Amino acid sequence: MPKIRSLKYIIGGLIVILIFTCFTLCKEAKHHPRDYPEIATAKTIYVTTEYNSISYYVSGDTLAGFHYEMIEAFAREHNWKAIITPEMSFDKRLQGLEEGKYDIVAYNIPTTTSLKSKILLTTPIILNKQVLVQLKPASPTDSSFIKSQLDLAGKTLYIVKNSPVTLRIHNLENEIGDTIYVKEVEKYGPEQLISLVAHGDIKYAVCDADIARIASDSLPQIDINTAISFTQFYSWGVNKHSPILLDSLNKWLTSFQKGKNFQRIYQKYYGKRNQRIGL
Repeated sequence: MPKIRSLKYIIGGLIVILIFTCFTLCKEAKHHPRDYPEIATAKTIYVTTEYNSISYYVSGDTLAGFHYEMIEAFAREHNWKAIITPEMSFDKRLQGLEEGKYDIVAYNIPTTTSLKSKILLTTPIILNKQVLVQLKPASPTDSSFIKSQLDLAGKTLYIVKNSPVTLRIHNLENEIGDTIYVKEVEKYGPEQLISLVAHGDIKYAVCDADIARIASDSLPQIDINTAISFTQFYSWGVNKHSPILLDSLNKWLTSFQKGKNFQRIYQKYYGKRNQRIGL
């Protein structure tokens, strides 16, 4: 009888190990980079973007936003369900894409050599640039007011943690031949940084021009006229293991950008504030 009891324990232990192993493997299988065929089979696409007044936000009892409507249009075209997760950290969006948690990063990703080495970028969607956000000068001789990039020497700029603009600021240091201090903020997005500038909590922040323009409508005390970067292409991103998905997105974007629905969505969120691609 002791042998039978021991055998039961062994079998029981093996079952527990088997269940745990299966659970672990299933959990791992849940998050891995997918390409178009897997997404089409599941009829569900996982997308991440940033929560702000342009990309993705709650309006009353509905969801809205430029990238939200674009993704919904892409999903409808393929008869898929889009599950969109807002993520304020650019680094976490890329990490989720790399791990397979998300299939698409639907946000304004600058087309840079550095990012091209990490992810696949779609055909450009809009043109945009990064701008400095600061208070308007208190007087014509206000020494804290930055009129040009040369005035950035020795200044401290606040940016969202791991923002792509970091590389541009480092390049600016070389261009002006002086140090520019950068403070990366993890818990706030660009709109929160703009608000901190507007209320005098910090002096300078850097963010996308489109977000800054919308914020300036309700915060007239801020100045957003000093460009940090050149105007450049902005795209969506997919995992390097998803070339078929990239091809599908590119074909859809090229066609969709020529239609009236894209013009309607663009005008709704950008109006005349930005430049369109492909029209």
